[in-house]
Amino acid sequence: MSSSPKNPGNKNSNESAVPAGRIARLSRFGALATTVAGSVVKNGAKQFAQGKRPTLGSLLMTPKNALRVADQLAQLRGAAMKLGQLVSMDAGDMLPPQLAEIMAKLRQDAKHMPRKQLLAVLEKEWGENWREQVREFNLTPIAAASIGQVHEAISLDGEKLAIKIQYPGVRDSIDSDIDNVATILRFTGLVPKTFDLAALLAEAKKQLHEEADYLREAQCIVKYTQALGKDERFEIPTVDTGLTTRGILAMRYVDGVPIEQMAHATQPVRDKIATTLFELLFKELLGMRLMQTDPNFANYRYNPKTGKVVLLDFGATRSFDKELVDGYVDVMKAAQANSREMMEKAATRIGYFDHTTMAHHRDLVLDLMEQACEPLCTEGHFDFGNTDLAARIRDKGFELGEDRKFWHAPPIDCLFIHRKLGGLFLLVTRLKARVVVQHCAQPGACKPA
Repeated sequence: MSSSPKNPGNKNSNESAVPAGRIARLSRFGALATTVAGSVVKNGAKQFAQGKRPTLGSLLMTPKNALRVADQLAQLRGAAMKLGQLVSMDAGDMLPPQLAEIMAKLRQDAKHMPRKQLLAVLEKEWGENWREQVREFNLTPIAAASIGQVHEAISLDGEKLAIKIQYPGVRDSIDSDIDNVATILRFTGLVPKTFDLAALLAEAKKQLHEEADYLREAQCIVKYTQALGKDERFEIPTVDTGLTTRGILAMRYVDGVPIEQMAHATQPVRDKIATTLFELLFKELLGMRLMQTDPNFANYRYNPKTGKVVLLDFGATRSFDKELVDGYVDVMKAAQANSREMMEKAATRIGYFDHTTMAHHRDLVLDLMEQACEPLCTEGHFDFGNTDLAARIRDKGFELGEDRKFWHAPPIDCLFIHRKLGGLFLLVTRLKARVVVQHCAQPGACKPA
């Protein structure tokens, strides 16, 4: 059994045990709340002594308190950390800068569990003779995320595998974790009052229960691969069903580099990657009606040798009804026809509006739709490296979010589509790519610069 050398006298700073029991996890939240409350009292007294009149928000919204919350989410992993990632991704610049920066780290720097805890999970999932299930197993993880960590292994047949192992207690703690972290975020004021967590929390519970079932994810990989067909531009790891359980997902190891590293590639390569990803988006929505909705950059890799985009992590895969997809087709047609009236009808068909929606709110939503469709309506290449589109969409969304009289939310599937589109915008902007987006809805028609 292979593993990286490790000095037992040195504690790995990126390693911490996952609190698996309900009481242990609850105590972490309680301790966090007490610490934050204590800092409020201490800092408040200090500022009053200096003749200042601090607001509660300023006392709660300190870099140290933000760091405490983010660090505790990273320690807990599971749904607690996942929700922090969702908030940082979905809220974007609506979050205070110091929190946004810290929370963004949750999408990149997860801690992994100690070896003793790892071995216990392996024995639980594969049995006491788990070492006999594979030829080699590297006990040092190559990646760690919110729900599990990944290890390299060699199958009995000699194939290199990526083994995703779920942290203990994740499935059982999802509902309570989400409720607890929402309470902390509200109490500390780290999420503005203008950001409504209710819909996100309800769907996060459902989604995370699905993501924590690796047997379901294995089925999604098979279903997605079949729907994608023989598209040679992409590579998806196949599943080793004999080693996969509800808590372990075994897949063929696929080579590739983090896709954001391709920001240093030549312009044609960056354009080609971005074009491929936009064509995939339209293929998922309009053709397959099946979408991997998690926009985390870590779910994409790129193989410079083959020129293929590697697709990973299918726990958040969702299928869409034809009626919803047809509504989005109508939105795109309306945008390209520059018809506000057609777009309003399409938005109503999807469910953005109902009979109670005021005209002012309709206009704000339609403004957002028109802005999101700008790349689709641009003749020639849309330069994502030279646009303020994301900022304008953010500002318009913030304007809508500040108006508490606007309470009607679109169908939850729409929120996942928006999340995927927003994540793609962020990625291609990071790549500074140029894409003929209006052609990408026609498979194979879009060409890089």
